[in-house]
Amino acid sequence: MRWLAFLLFALIVALQYPMWLGKGGWLQVRETDRQLAAQRDANAKLKARNEALDADVRDLKTGTEAIEERARAELGMIRSDEVFFQLQPAGAPPTAAAPAQVPPGAPVPPRR
Repeated sequence: MRWLAFLLFALIVALQYPMWLGKGGWLQVRETDRQLAAQRDANAKLKARNEALDADVRDLKTGTEAIEERARAELGMIRSDEVFFQLQPAGAPPTAAAPAQVPPGAPVPPRR
């Protein structure tokens, strides 16, 4: 009788092993689900970034406001009918080589 109980226990363990620890078992499925959730989060972030870039491209193709905004922000450019004034922070020492006025149409170095 004792051998029969041991044999049944061994049979149950042999049947349960692949389900819990074998290839395609419960632990591997759980790890795969975790990786899938992480990949979905990364894809959602990339999709939002792509949509923002797509909107920027559409703005640049259709209108001049987006081009002007980028030229001002990234390149520090001004229009020919504007005067550029650069204000120093309150505690900063004045620079000796700073020009009083930039000639119209001249590129202005980017603000820091």
